[in-house]
Amino acid sequence: MRRRRDDIELKTPDQIRSMRAAGLVVATGLAAMTEAARPGVSTYELDQIARQVLAEAGAVSSFLGYSGPPPFPGVICSSRNANVVHGIPSRDDVLVDGDLISLDFGAIVNGWHGDAAVTVAVGEAAADALALSQACRAALWDGLAAAQVGGRLSDISHAVQTSVRGAGDFGIVTGYGGHGIGTAMHMDPHILNYGKPGKGPQLVAGMTLAIEPMITLGSPQTRQLSDNWTVQTADGSLSAHWEHTVALLPDGLWVLTAQDGGRAELSARGAPISALAD
Repeated sequence: MRRRRDDIELKTPDQIRSMRAAGLVVATGLAAMTEAARPGVSTYELDQIARQVLAEAGAVSSFLGYSGPPPFPGVICSSRNANVVHGIPSRDDVLVDGDLISLDFGAIVNGWHGDAAVTVAVGEAAADALALSQACRAALWDGLAAAQVGGRLSDISHAVQTSVRGAGDFGIVTGYGGHGIGTAMHMDPHILNYGKPGKGPQLVAGMTLAIEPMITLGSPQTRQLSDNWTVQTADGSLSAHWEHTVALLPDGLWVLTAQDGGRAELSARGAPISALAD
C-alpha cells in the first residue's frame, strides 16, 4: 500500500482482494435487509439482521461507534423518505406501505472496509418514488463506469450529474457525496455528485472509491436533525441514496460490494471490467 502526494491511499491487487471480502459481507447484508423490508418491520429489526450477518462472517461494523458526538449507535444507517442519510435505526421507526428507505451498511474484514447502500421501496410505492430511486441507481452505475484510470476525479461527479439531469427534474443533494475507502471507511478524496469534468486528482490504478449519489424530488438543500446524525431534505421532499465501493485496476474496474463484481451493469455501459472481478 502506498499514498499519492495528495494523500489518497492506493492498494495492491492483493489488498483489493482483501477488500472484496468486506464487500461481499456488505452485499450479503443488504440483500438480507432488502428481503426483510416490509410494512410493519422496524429499522431496529433491520439493524439486527445486519448484526447477524456481521457475526456469521466474523466481520466488524464500520458504523457502530463511529465518531460523533454522539457515537453512532447502529451497524446500519436507515433513512426513510425525507431522511437522506445517517438515519439511526430504532424500534419506533416502523416501515409503512409506500416508504422509500435507504439502507447503508459497512463492514470490516481483516482491517479493510466495504461500504454500500440501496434504496428499497416498501410495499406499493408511488410512481414518482420509484422513478426517483431508479434515477439514483442509474446515476450510481453511470458514475462507477466513469471511474476510468487516466481520467480525473470530477469525471465521476459529472457523470452522476449528467445521468440525474437526463432522468428528470430531481435535486442533487449539495455538499454530501462519496469518498475514498480502504483502511478507514472515510478517506480522501471527497467525491461530489455534480461538477465539471476534467478536474481534481488523476484516477490511477490502486484507488478504491465509494460512490454514492443522493437525490430528491425537491430541493437539494438539507438540514441535520437534533440527534446530530440524521440528514433530512430541507423541504421535506422524498430522497433516494445508492452506493457501491469500486476498485480501479490497470485492466478495468471491480465493484467490490456487488455480488457479480459489477459485471452486468458495467458491461451494459461499455466500461472495462478487471480480470480480478469474479
